[in-house]
Amino acid sequence: MASWLRLSLLVFALLHAVLLLPNLVHCGGDEEDSLLQGINSYRQSLNLLDLEKNDKARCLADEVADQQEDQPCISTPGPMATAPGSRTQISNYHDLLDKCGIDEKTTADGVILPVCVPKLVPTLVLTNYTHSQYSKYLNNSKYTGAGIGKEDDWMVVVLTTNTPTGTFAGASALSSRIWANQCLVVLLVGVFLSLLN
Repeated sequence: MASWLRLSLLVFALLHAVLLLPNLVHCGGDEEDSLLQGINSYRQSLNLLDLEKNDKARCLADEVADQQEDQPCISTPGPMATAPGSRTQISNYHDLLDKCGIDEKTTADGVILPVCVPKLVPTLVLTNYTHSQYSKYLNNSKYTGAGIGKEDDWMVVVLTTNTPTGTFAGASALSSRIWANQCLVVLLVGVFLSLLN
C-alpha cells in the first residue's frame, strides 16, 4: 500500500511538473530582439529592471504594425492608449485583442508605442524610443514587460506591467494561473502528508 501511494505521488508530482513548466521555445525576429536588448540596455543605464518578453503583447504589436503598414511614414503618431473605454487610434482595437486572446480588462495600464523609420535602421529605431516622447514610458519602472512587432518601416512596442490591469493576459490565462496555484498547494500538501508517514 505504501509503495502504491509513493508511486502515485511520484506520478502526480511529475505530471504537475511537466504541466507547470514554462514554454521555453523561442521564436522571434532579430530586429525585435535587438530593439528589446537596446531598450533594456537603456533601462539598465537608469538602474531599471529589464523588460521581459510578453507573447500576448508581441501579438498585439504585430497586429498594430500590420495595420500601420499602409500609413505614410511622415511622423510618429504618438502613444496609443490601451485602457478600456479610451479612444485608441486603432479602429478595430477590440478585434485585435480578440485575435491575440487578450482580455481588455488586462490592458488598462499598458501603452502602445509605434514608430516609423525608413528601412528600420536599428540605431534610428532605438533613438526614436529613447530620445523622444516615448522615453518617459521607458523610464518608468511600472513597465515590466514588452511585446515588439514590425512591418515594413513600422516598429511597434507594447509595454505591459505586472499588475492585473496591465499584463495583457487572456481570461483563460488568469484562470489557469489560479488552477496551477491550487494544484501546487495540493501537491505540497500531499508531499507533506507522505513525509509524516
